[in-house]
Amino acid sequence: MVHEPKWCVFFDFHTMPANPDVGKGFDFDAITGQLADAGVDYMVFPARCNLGTAYYDTKVGIRHPALEYDLIEKLCEACQKRDIALSTYINTGLSHEEGLRHRDWLTIQREGHVYLPDRLNSFFRQMCYNTPYAEHLIEMVREVVTGYPVSGLFFDCMMTQPCYGYECMEEMKRLGVDWQDEEQLYDYNYMKVNRMAQKLCDAARQINPELLLYCNGIDYEAQHEMGTYLEFECLPTGGWGYETLPVGARYLRTLGKPVLNMSGRFHKSWGDFGGIRTEPSLEYDLVYGLANAMRTTIGDHFHPRGDINRPVFDMYRRLYDRLQRFEPWLEGATARVEAAVLWPMPYPGYKFMSPRKRERYDKQYAAVKGATRMLSELKQQFDIVTDFCDWDRYDLLILPDHVLLDEQWAARIRRHLDRGGAVLSTAWSGLDPDCGDFVFPEWGTAFRGDSPYDPAFFTAAQMVDHDMPDMPITLYQRGTCIEAREGTQALGEIIAPYYNRHWDGEHGFVYLPPDRPTGSPVGVLNGRVAHLSHPLFSSYIIDGQVPVKQFLANVLNCILPRPMVKTDLPSFGRACVTTQPGRSMLWLMSYVPERRGNVDMIEEPIELRDVQVALRSDDMQVSSVYLAPDRTPLDFTVEESYVHTTVPEVHGYAVVVFEES
Repeated sequence: MVHEPKWCVFFDFHTMPANPDVGKGFDFDAITGQLADAGVDYMVFPARCNLGTAYYDTKVGIRHPALEYDLIEKLCEACQKRDIALSTYINTGLSHEEGLRHRDWLTIQREGHVYLPDRLNSFFRQMCYNTPYAEHLIEMVREVVTGYPVSGLFFDCMMTQPCYGYECMEEMKRLGVDWQDEEQLYDYNYMKVNRMAQKLCDAARQINPELLLYCNGIDYEAQHEMGTYLEFECLPTGGWGYETLPVGARYLRTLGKPVLNMSGRFHKSWGDFGGIRTEPSLEYDLVYGLANAMRTTIGDHFHPRGDINRPVFDMYRRLYDRLQRFEPWLEGATARVEAAVLWPMPYPGYKFMSPRKRERYDKQYAAVKGATRMLSELKQQFDIVTDFCDWDRYDLLILPDHVLLDEQWAARIRRHLDRGGAVLSTAWSGLDPDCGDFVFPEWGTAFRGDSPYDPAFFTAAQMVDHDMPDMPITLYQRGTCIEAREGTQALGEIIAPYYNRHWDGEHGFVYLPPDRPTGSPVGVLNGRVAHLSHPLFSSYIIDGQVPVKQFLANVLNCILPRPMVKTDLPSFGRACVTTQPGRSMLWLMSYVPERRGNVDMIEEPIELRDVQVALRSDDMQVSSVYLAPDRTPLDFTVEESYVHTTVPEVHGYAVVVFEES
């Protein structure tokens, strides 16, 4: 039994009922042999796919009509010979063949339809967990767990749309839910879906308490009691983009469970049989996950006939051969951080939220994504946290743009301030839920409403103008107006335009030069608390403005003057720190996703030479510095509690180990 999967592959096996060749050419020994040669210790393969057909001898469901034997039985036998743990996939929210035969098992939309218009979208037909389908699904789970030596279950597409069918309407009436109130409707749907996930996990555990369980589509925090591990799905060239994994990695690792970083070999998304990414682009995903204390899984789609896609399998082997050499520095490693970005509405807990919540979520997610991008470029070491975990381990809390402080969050911030912690907040963050004023006097400023200027400009104060252009800088996204309180330091000044962007009946005012100083600060510093007037983090993900990043770097230096990592790594490089007892690992990455048409692509790594790095030693007494995995020694010096060394070459990635005696 593999209790914490480490080197994994995930196979989709969605096959059309019309396919005549399902299972006809499987060589199970060859398949598992190649995976074993790549060091794979864990595999996910469907027992039943999203088309609703099963790949084993089911008495409950519908076996694929072309399948002439029990595929799962043979796969289990082959995996056991190779010591590969096998988890079986069951799609819960989609089961097209079963939904086709049981229209009464489908969700019903507000308009009374059971099919959405786009019939080539897999989600056009969704299953309702309040119908007899739920017990049918539970029986399939019991059938698989009882009949096969599986190590786990992967439940996919758990989150389904709100349903207006008889069973759901009756329960909502019984519970006093107003189905015409979208907030109540979506809250009920969230409860219904999570309840189904818990039932599935309970049914499986009653048979085998040691199973690895994961519910894809249930928000990660709700799985605290359900599943045994977490997976973060991110195919950067398949719609997720390269900004997604940095957010997910820093969030999921705070939730107290093992985390798998699920990337994929597809150039586009799932089901792209002929799409293959470049090896450096997939390598980047895997290294990024390892550098952030995640283990790794590669998503793929098996040919229905059983053909082995040898170029893809060869890429598994090459990548895993290289990365498995780092295993001594991966086992039990955790992220070493000093800051946290606060996130009130985490991904994907609000994926199927009401439209009103969606609007709030989108704003907050943009701010978190912008903060993640900027702080990563600045080589800061940080987590992304919700109210789920403890904040006391962090020296600096960052409140990006839209973090209002209700009573619970205010109490947490109060505790942080009382123990001398630093705070950086921007725009509306730090205000009370009604946006009346800032909750704490430590913010050093009063709220005077939204900014009257569109656009506004700013100039930086001398204390934070290092490497800044000596000119008014545009604030592209509209922010707030603040007033500095007595005893605080202004971090710069807002400059008004001649006129705002508008149409006066004759002209569209689009040429908007800066005009005059306003006396209003762009930010204030009060001890170790800094607040800035505009949504600079959201703006960075939207506008990519380098002077704004430099300004924020200068402000950060005022409240966090001794960052954990110092390096001359270029802005596109990434530096992440993990730790084990007696040593810390500094992961350096050098890749550039390049925009090609509508896709960001990494075709080759970037080679860097003579990279200067310094790691703050804190309580470590470093006796050696070397490059993993070959343990190549590096010369080092210790100056003012920083361990300095030079990395001769970074070809895509390098791992510098700082070790105690």
